[in-house]
Amino acid sequence: MSIGISDEHVELAASLRKWAADLDGRALARAVEADADATFAVAREAGQEMGIATIALPEAAGGGGGTVLDLAVALEACAHELVPGPLLGPAVASLVLPDLSPDLSPDAVVGIGLTDVVWDLPSATHLLLADAAGSWSVYPRDAVEATSSVGLDLSRRYGAVRVVDAAAGVPVPGLTTELLRRTTITLAAAEAAGVARWCLATAVEYAKVREQFGQKIGAFQAIKHLCAEMLETAEAVTAAAWDVAGAADAAHAHGAGDAGVADQEQWSFAADVAVAVAFDGAVDVAKSCIQVLGGIGFTFEHDAHLYLRRALALRALVGESDEAAGRLTAYAVDGVRRRVHLDLDGRDEPIREEIRATVSRIAALPAEERRAAFVETGYLTPHWPAPDGLGADAVTQVVIDQELARAGLTRPDIVIAGWAVPTILEHGTEEQRERFVRPSLLGELTWCQLFSEPGAGSDLASLRTRATKVDGGWQLSGQKVWNSVAERADWGICLARTNPDVPKHRGITYFLVDMRNSPGIDVRPLREITGKALFNEVFLDDVYVPDEMVVGAVDDGWKLARTTLANERVAMAGARLSQSTERAITLVSGGATASQRVAVGHSIALATVCSLLAVRSTLRSLAGQGPGAESSVAKLLGVRNRQDGAELVVSLHGDAVLLDASDDVRADLWEMLNTRCLSIAGGTTQILRNVAGERILGLPR
Repeated sequence: MSIGISDEHVELAASLRKWAADLDGRALARAVEADADATFAVAREAGQEMGIATIALPEAAGGGGGTVLDLAVALEACAHELVPGPLLGPAVASLVLPDLSPDLSPDAVVGIGLTDVVWDLPSATHLLLADAAGSWSVYPRDAVEATSSVGLDLSRRYGAVRVVDAAAGVPVPGLTTELLRRTTITLAAAEAAGVARWCLATAVEYAKVREQFGQKIGAFQAIKHLCAEMLETAEAVTAAAWDVAGAADAAHAHGAGDAGVADQEQWSFAADVAVAVAFDGAVDVAKSCIQVLGGIGFTFEHDAHLYLRRALALRALVGESDEAAGRLTAYAVDGVRRRVHLDLDGRDEPIREEIRATVSRIAALPAEERRAAFVETGYLTPHWPAPDGLGADAVTQVVIDQELARAGLTRPDIVIAGWAVPTILEHGTEEQRERFVRPSLLGELTWCQLFSEPGAGSDLASLRTRATKVDGGWQLSGQKVWNSVAERADWGICLARTNPDVPKHRGITYFLVDMRNSPGIDVRPLREITGKALFNEVFLDDVYVPDEMVVGAVDDGWKLARTTLANERVAMAGARLSQSTERAITLVSGGATASQRVAVGHSIALATVCSLLAVRSTLRSLAGQGPGAESSVAKLLGVRNRQDGAELVVSLHGDAVLLDASDDVRADLWEMLNTRCLSIAGGTTQILRNVAGERILGLPR
């Protein structure tokens, strides 16, 4: 998915991509590949006519009157088609020089010297340069001596200048190097997203058609996983680019004052996340694109290297990701976290007051009475249909979450009942619903899941537990594994094979097993790498299950196992970092080496991106769209974030972990060991990448 989420942004991106594709920027860049003084006049004039660089400039100043996010969407689309020549520079200039725009002609091009390298030098009619004291001025071209060169990025030109007429410079009041740097990062991140998107799409399309050993290479797991990893990275780049543009809009909107200072701080934080994530990410995706393409990707004739060159050039413009990571750690130690506002566009106003009143009534109850109140109001599971939920739409769900957070209330965790009860609601009998739904929500019944087996983890179709028909019911025999809370569960949801003579994903039936009163059940604890026993093995030896405890039709359990309610849960996206990342911040606040602070900063950046993916997914739900790639990618990146973060915490303790550690160190060691299960449970990372490759990217099975 691209930066834009709203219908307007999706339409803008599609329109500009078509325009840019017709421009054929890659051919324009190739035509002047050896010309150091190339101005890319065709692309420059076409871009000026479209008004791309000035989208966010006020209409009174001759711009489009749009937002920074509008401009970011446009730049991403143009970078996707590698529009050459001056575009990023004039876009940055439109944001930092709005007051000077009346003094510049409509076709002026401002070359920017953020470092000793000046952008777009051959095309520049003016130059934005700083003196030795850090004060910025705009100079006419004839006030400098300039030398252009063909550099790494064949689609742009850079150069060096020397001011020969300092008096010709027009000072830019209020412009600081930090503001210019932050603006550059904001818009360059949008281009990085466009580069990553093109590289991902190009690699995937090639993998769908290129054949080796008699089949499409996208069917090979190595290629599929590489493409899925590209998707993860591209989504992270896109989320960071989207967020920093939104942060820039907030900072521009509120100006000075306390709110403005806070918004500037948020913009700085978002910019450092972008530097830590977006530019290395774009380079990585471009390199992986060439890898998927193989030999053809290494040729000069293929366009992939042009995108790698652009990605490397963008990274060179914005500085080292490690430096940004160090700044993020400093921010976090001072208590700064990224806060993203969910704009409900007034749709919450008709329901906010009533929801707040209901939440207040729940909050006023004694703690032991709140769960029943959650159930009675439907606020425990608002996405479920009435009477056990509210059948709530996305906006209502988010508002309920917001008001619960405001009141400091947390919903009780219904654990495995969250999987069992929806299946009973949708496929069970009226008697099953009456018997199990409400008691499960009230916490009177505890459930376990009896799905996985020693030989059938993610591959549930390979189940060996058999169910044999007997008078009045079934006898179940087999072994289940990785069953949390089975040692104290009242009931279990169990998949067993009822027909061995049909394809293996058929012939499976969904049973409800009485864990307390059924003879033949043997629950054995499994001691894990943490030393604790949170999971179990469950042995079933001719366990009798009556016919009325079959959910749905016999042999139709495969479909039930994959059931989710049509009205999906929409969670309020938060801005909290992961537990381990917060723990790492606490540890380095007491003192740390520079490399440790950099490592913590990268953890902060990844944790922030994970929360941004959740925000973007929520916004898609609020817009009535189907789930995007963010939800799948969030699981993969979230696992990496928690595992790497927990390992980072342990590394910050140094050799103290070798001793009979303190309670704090022991807790950190347990967390690190325990998180190893995250890339296994609920589908291994490798299986999820297969799923992402096939269902999201459309690669062959």
